[in-house]
This record gives sequence, C-alpha cells and structure tokens, in this order.
Amino acid sequence: MTAAHNETAPPGVIDYIAVEESPPFRNLKRSHRSFVFPLAIAFLLWYFVYVLLSSFAPDFMSQRVFGETTVGLVFGLGQFVTTFAITMTYVWYANRKLDPQSQAIREQLEAQEAGA
Repeated sequence: MTAAHNETAPPGVIDYIAVEESPPFRNLKRSHRSFVFPLAIAFLLWYFVYVLLSSFAPDFMSQRVFGETTVGLVFGLGQFVTTFAITMTYVWYANRKLDPQSQAIREQLEAQEAGA
C-alpha cells in the first residue's frame, strides 16, 4: 500500500484505491490478463494471417477444397468458429477462475460497507 492509504477506512467507507492495491485484487487482475492477453494476441495473429493471405496470396486462397468451397472461405468461416470458441472458453474460465475471486472481493467490500 502507498503511504496515502496506510490507514484503514472507517466502517461503512470503502477505500477503493486500497482495494485496487490489495493482493486479492491484484491476483484477480493477473488471472484475467494472463488469460485474455495471450488469447487476444493469438486471435489477432490468426486474423492478420487471414487478411494478409487474402491480399497477397489470392491463388492460394482461391484453391478449391471441395466443390465450390475455397481455402479462403474455409479460413473466413474459421474466423467465426474461432470467435465462438474463444467466447465459450472465456466464459468457462471466468466462471471457474475469475468469478470466485471477484465474489470473495465483493463479499469483503460488502461486509466492510455494512460496518462488520
């Protein structure tokens, strides 16, 4: 904690700066970032590969995979599938890892606000 936040807040008053600097809140932020940033980077790389291939490798992207379906179409549909998979994975992760941490912080703040 910083020098300005060494004192505890009176009952019913929450020092949100102190909460933000607390180990449980920092752990929550670390858990969130350690999941979101790598996944976001991976998705952006996948997206830019798709865009670059579409722009600079039209012969590759126009190759037929089966029937009238091309590599470009498969990759484009893969973007949607990836988006849904990332969303479902994040919801699972948040429910399993982030929500219990945030619930504990919330309960502590509610108890502090109630003056307990």
